[in-house]
Parts: sequence; C-alpha cells; structure tokens
Amino acid sequence: MEHFIKYSMLISVYVKEKPKYFDECLNSVFSQTYPADEVVLVCDGKLTKELYSVIEKYQKEYPNVFKPIFLEHNVGTGRAANIGIDACQNELIIKTDSDDISHLDRCDKQVSMFESDTSLTMAGSYIQEFSSETGEPIAIKKVPLQHEQILKYARRRNPINNPTIAIKKSFAQSIGGFKENARCEDYNFVCRMLMAGAKASNIGEVLLDYRVTQDNYNRRRNWRNTKSFIQVRWTNFKCGFCNLLDFLIPCTMQLIMFILPQSLTGFLYKKFLR
Repeated sequence: MEHFIKYSMLISVYVKEKPKYFDECLNSVFSQTYPADEVVLVCDGKLTKELYSVIEKYQKEYPNVFKPIFLEHNVGTGRAANIGIDACQNELIIKTDSDDISHLDRCDKQVSMFESDTSLTMAGSYIQEFSSETGEPIAIKKVPLQHEQILKYARRRNPINNPTIAIKKSFAQSIGGFKENARCEDYNFVCRMLMAGAKASNIGEVLLDYRVTQDNYNRRRNWRNTKSFIQVRWTNFKCGFCNLLDFLIPCTMQLIMFILPQSLTGFLYKKFLR
C-alpha cells in the first residue's frame, strides 16, 4: 500500500540487553514492508562490545536511515525515550523495545490507521507473548480497540501494549513526554496522554512478538515496581481519572503479587492480570 505519511521508528537499548535479541529486533525493524524514514536508537549509557557490533552492522547497511544516539551515562527508560522523541524528525513515531520482534507488516498497518483517521494521536495492537527460553507462544495479550473502551480500561490497566505504541510527536511533547526517574512510565504516559485529550485506538490483531523471561515476573513482585505501580494509580485517582475502586482493586492485586511466593507469580499473571 502506498502511504503519504512518513514515520520514525524509536528504540532504546542498554548494557544488559542480549545481542542476539537486539539483532532480531533490528532485523524486524529494517525488514518492514513499509520501511521507516529513519530509525532512531538511543544507547542508554555504555554498551558491551557485542551490542556495539550489532549497531555497527546496521549502520553500515543503512547509513542514511539508522541514527544511533550514544549517551555517556545511563539515564533511565523515561529520559531515554524523551531524548529519542526530541531527535525524531517525523511527526509520527512508532516505538518498540530492543528485544521484541515486530511483524513485517506492523508499521504498514499502524501508519494506515493514522492516515484513515487524522485525529488519531496514539495507537497500538495486540501482542503475542512467547517464552525467551523455548520460543514457545504463551498467550496473546489483547487490549480494547475503540477510544471509549480504551478510556474505561485505562482506569485500571494500561490500554496500550507499550512495545507497539505509535504516537504523534507534538502531542507527546505537549504533555512533557515520559516521566523520568520513575517506573511504570509507560502506563503513566498513556494516562496523561488520554487526560490531555489524546484520541487512541488499537488494531485487533497481533503485530509484535513480546519476549517473556523470568525477569518479567520478578519485576512484577519487586517492591520498587510495586510502589511505582501504586503511585501511578494514586496520581490517576487524585486527578479524577479513576474512582476509588479503580484505584483499590489493581493495587490490591499488585500487593498480592508482591507478597505471594515467586512460584505463583507467573500463574496469577497469566490467569488474572494479563
């Protein structure tokens, strides 16, 4: 399909990423049926030699498209995202994580959404979770599709699968971008976009394969992550974005995840919290 909108792909990577996963991510980005006008990569602090080698490979192959930004020190996910947003030259920015795999027609379909609805500000899609150890599929993580459904869903949970998010740069900058030096920055960002009047939509099909490791489950029961989870929802409650039940129910579930043994964390997430 021929498009009239150009887009920037935005990725950030840090030292703990595995080179193989990073390479698979970049390969999926540069293999899109509708390629990005530019691919902005924020290197969040010093990386390993192996990661630099992956970057060098794609720099040589796509010198006019691939635009790495090398930061001297690690600044965190939120700050790295804001640096990347500022560096992107196009109004439409499509993000992805450095270890996930975008389907080849992902960007084609997401750009089409923005072309068919010029009032759209933010969009995502379903994702297929898969085991990093075995490569086996785990489950499809679905999200609501229409704006009103997304607004309702957002009162308790993130209505946009973060690795699939596409945004309009000017609107994201108007709310100050991502919160820095904080966790749950992706959910916080989406809620602030919606509170500011962003129109959102999701594509009801899988456009990205999301890598799940044991660390994913460990982070969900980490106290720092739990505290940030509660803080974001408390902010939403104070702003009137959600009611008391919308605050209490997900926070209670998160506290249960923190208290229960690690062996039950993955089971509860798959059954109730996905």
